[in-house]
Amino acid sequence: MSLAWFARRLLLMVYTVIVVSMLVFAITQVLPADAAQSLLGENATPEMLAALRAKLGLGAPAWQQYLHWAGRVFTGDFGISMRTSQPVGPEMLSALSRSLLLAASSILVTLVVAVPLGVVAALRQGRLADTGVSLIAYLGVSLPEFVTATLLALLLADTLHWLPATGYVSPLEHFGDGISHLALPVLTISVILIAHVMRMMRSETLDVLKSDYIRAARLKGLPERTVLFRHALRNALLPVVTIIALDVGYLLGGIIVIEEIFAIPGIGRALMVAITARDLPSIQAGALIMAATYAVTNTLADMAYAALDPRIRYD
Repeated sequence: MSLAWFARRLLLMVYTVIVVSMLVFAITQVLPADAAQSLLGENATPEMLAALRAKLGLGAPAWQQYLHWAGRVFTGDFGISMRTSQPVGPEMLSALSRSLLLAASSILVTLVVAVPLGVVAALRQGRLADTGVSLIAYLGVSLPEFVTATLLALLLADTLHWLPATGYVSPLEHFGDGISHLALPVLTISVILIAHVMRMMRSETLDVLKSDYIRAARLKGLPERTVLFRHALRNALLPVVTIIALDVGYLLGGIIVIEEIFAIPGIGRALMVAITARDLPSIQAGALIMAATYAVTNTLADMAYAALDPRIRYD
């Protein structure tokens, strides 16, 4: 992984974010919402509306408005929310931190559970352990997320009273309450991700164990543990890195259902509220922040991919 490759990946990431920002700005320009009217309210006079439109530059050509908006975004100024009359940036970044905590916790649980189970299923192919892992994977893939969330909430919150059903408490404010409030949504998301990663891990481990270099390692007399952990597992993990990177996009945008069910004020829920209220600055900020986070995640995944497999060439 050379410095030139790293620089190219950074440039590609920046280019992607710029293109997405143009698309986000263009889409929000055609939404049926008047920024000046939303900020001043229904009782604003035409003179007041005209003065605010001139102040905000709403009468300028679209490309000038975009450059003005992009320049402010570059300095961290995402504008003022039409719904709350508060700066958009801190609100959206705070929501993003909650979604990232939820996503990171879910990915950690997924890796801890899915990778070992996938390897065990591959080593015990056709046996009871393999059948059990496959059954769990098919169940996880088949059940919609809202069904999984509802069943877990009914069982663990309403029936057993082990965990709170809804709400969010920051672990930084109260660690115990924060973990207990995160447990149900993390478990719900992990059930879905574990099914995907476990099936991929099983399939890739089986393919790697049948490869020539694994047979050669065994013929050299290497212990089975060394063959598995030093040679097979490293290559079997490569597709898992890709799956996790792709799942980040789902976790940031697709967990709106989970955030709604468990009342977690994350980035997906904040964006949906902004869309419902036609809050253009919040829509622009939320979409751009999610796109930038996804771009950064994919760049990190490429770096991890290259680190796991030095044979890969990014020429």
